Parts: sequence; C-alpha cells; structure tokens
Amino acid sequence: MSHTGTVTKAVVPVAGLGTRFLPATKATPKALMPVVDKPAIQYVVEEAAAAGLRDVILITDDRQQSIAAHFSRDPDLEQALEAKGNAKALADVRAPTELARVSYVRQPTPRGLGHAVLCAADHVGDEPFAILLGDDLISADEALVARMIAARQKYGGSIVALMEVSADQVSAYGVAAFKPTDDADIVAVTDLIEKPDISEAPSNWIVIGRYVCDPAIFDVLRETPPGRGGEIQLTDALRTLAIADRDANADGGGVHGVLFRGRRFDTGNKQDFLRTTVEFASARPDLAPDFVPWLKEYVSTLE
Repeated sequence: MSHTGTVTKAVVPVAGLGTRFLPATKATPKALMPVVDKPAIQYVVEEAAAAGLRDVILITDDRQQSIAAHFSRDPDLEQALEAKGNAKALADVRAPTELARVSYVRQPTPRGLGHAVLCAADHVGDEPFAILLGDDLISADEALVARMIAARQKYGGSIVALMEVSADQVSAYGVAAFKPTDDADIVAVTDLIEKPDISEAPSNWIVIGRYVCDPAIFDVLRETPPGRGGEIQLTDALRTLAIADRDANADGGGVHGVLFRGRRFDTGNKQDFLRTTVEFASARPDLAPDFVPWLKEYVSTLE
C-alpha cells in the first residue's frame, strides 16, 4: 500500500435529477440552485480549492451545460458590467472561473454514486483523489478535506468523514463501525453499513459527503454489484476495503475515518435547503443587519 502521492484532484458528482426539487430542477440542474446568491456547487468547488485541489472533475449528465457555463468566462457579461463600472458584480462573476481547473465527465445513466465515481477513473488515473458531494455544504474554514488528506498521508488507504448524529437519524445514512487509533480524531473503520435499522447500527457516526480515496477503489467498484436501490453504492466498495485483510497488502490500505465535529449544511431536501439558506443569509455581514431583525419579527408573528 502506498501512502505517497499528493492529492490534487477532486471528483464532484452532479448528475442527479434533483427530483425532490421539481419543478425547479426541470430546466435548472439541482447543483445550480442558489443558496442566497451563489449556486450550491460553487461552495463545494471553493472548499475543494481551499484544500489545494485545483483539478476538479464534475460528473454530469446531458442537462449540465449550464454548470459548465457557470465555471466559464462570459466576455459579453463581463464587458457589460465593466462598462457600468460595477466592480463588485464583475468580481463575483469572475470568481467561479478562477477557483480551479474544472473538467467534465459524463455519466450516461444514473446508476448510483459508486458508478458516478467510477466514471472519473480515466481522468483520475493511479493517484489518490477526493470526492465532495454537492448536497453537503461544509465551510472551507473547517479545513475538513485538508485534515482528511493529512490522515491519508499518515495512514494510507481511503479516508471517510464521520459525523455524530442522534440515533433516530442513523437509518438515513451509511454508518461506521470503528476502533481508535493513536490520533484522537482519527479512527480505523472496521465496517460500513448503508442505512441500517436503529437496532442494527454499530454507532451513531455517519459517513458524510467527503472522502479521500485510494485509487484501489476503482477496481473494487468495477466488481461491486448493484446494492440498495439497484445502484452501485460507494459505501459498499469502501466496506470491501475496510473489512478486507489489511495484511494482504492488496486492498488499498483499509479505511480510516476523520471525526468531524463542525457544521454540515444539508441541501438534499427542501426543509434542510431552506434552513441552510436562512442560516447562510443570517451569517452574511451584507445581509444580516436587515435580514435578521426582519426574521425575528416575522417568526414572532407565527407563534
């Protein structure tokens, strides 16, 4: 197993149909839905870039040309803003185009997260890489991905991000069984169970949408049969690596987990998307002075 190899590439799957947000996602990809005034996908690419991942591969479907447009220069728009002297808007428009080198790989049919990751195999090649899921927004200030890359450099293998939730939430996620290491916030993952019943969950620590994977994951994904929902699950492939005989030296080095105790914002369903939007707006210095007093007054009328 190799601990070497700098992590420079991020794979971001954005090929989902966004059915929970129809009709908004009929013509607009879910990844472009704005959290306040910035598409969700831009927050994710900003996080990747802040962790030093300047080569970002978006796994897209046929409807994602507009995502490519968001990360590309628009000379006509820039010229119009420049002519108006609107420096702030011009900077905002250019910002996503300067974050990273963004490329696109098509997932022809939605066959699960594991399949989406496998679509990036040729682009990633034989080196470790990060996966960031667009539904989970995590502030770049948390430096979670950087911590995971450091854990990969120390322990090798693949790294998952684990977050503690209440018992009634575990059945909605992949849940980890693990044992401690010499590092307080890094554990050795011994098993991963996708969406277990509460009674069968090995812990309250769920896998959230950040991963650093050894390239060995690709061979495992190629052999992973469709799991829950008839889709190829990334969790199943990571489980194979976690429970394989680590001494065999052929499994990609096992799986470790980085314990994350920061804030994770979910945009995967309407309730959480709305909460995230309100929290982000309430934290914005340009919006909060007007928005928060209005919000307090409005909430008081609901009681």
